[in-house]
Amino acid sequence: MSNTTGFKRLIDGPVSFWTRYKEKHPNTAQFIVFFMLSNGITVLQLVLMPLFKMIFAKTSLVQINFQTLQFGQNFDGTPYYVFDYAAGALSAGGGGGLAYFLAVQVTIAIAQVINFFAQRKITFKSNTNIWKAAFWYLVAYILITIGAAAAQGFYKAPIYNLFMNTWGMGSVGETTADVITMIINSAISFWIFYPILKIIFKQK
Repeated sequence: MSNTTGFKRLIDGPVSFWTRYKEKHPNTAQFIVFFMLSNGITVLQLVLMPLFKMIFAKTSLVQINFQTLQFGQNFDGTPYYVFDYAAGALSAGGGGGLAYFLAVQVTIAIAQVINFFAQRKITFKSNTNIWKAAFWYLVAYILITIGAAAAQGFYKAPIYNLFMNTWGMGSVGETTADVITMIINSAISFWIFYPILKIIFKQK
């Protein structure tokens, strides 16, 4: 038996199993594909985020305050902002300013563009109007981004304070906190996006 034949048999087994599984459990199989693609997108974000953060950190945007969409107050009485990026570097006690906001949003935007095409074609195999789907995806993206940003107000500051100050990890702690907050943000988007995409990415 040639190596090519042996490799083909090695591949045919899992492919046949997956084909039969999709026929018997289409919804579960769809969710598994969505889960795998979403995790791949999350990994991409974890790679891009430090890169864009490093690029924007070298600009004066760090010193531009970006605190908008005030919604009530924090427990200590200070204003609560959905997007809370105070001027100044994180290492200096600031919130990263407009530079940090742009690093996060550019990273997420790139990831979501890729996610749109991947989920539409691979997971849901949608053949409906792509522009209509893109419009509703954009609406969902904006709403989820605002919701996820609002949720960050409860865990972002404590996480950064824990790693950078309490545990004294400095720049390593900042990077670790970046990863953790990005994973939490991705997890929130994951569970909200799936039922929405099932509606947006229909099949005719």
